[in-house]
Amino acid sequence: MDNTVKLILREKEYEVRQGMTLLDALKKSQIIPESVIATRDGELILDDEILKQGDVIRLIAVISGG
Repeated sequence: MDNTVKLILREKEYEVRQGMTLLDALKKSQIIPESVIATRDGELILDDEILKQGDVIRLIAVISGG
């Protein structure tokens, strides 16, 4: 098993290293942290959450352009 974490936003998937915080992973993926809510296994997680190997983080967009 590899040591990556998947971030899924709409139809796009991003891969980041385990051990990063959610905030760092979002920044590395060029996702604006304030624009999404992150969930893991249906549970809300916060920006300082450490991502673990094999995690699949689903991102839900909370703002829309206008």
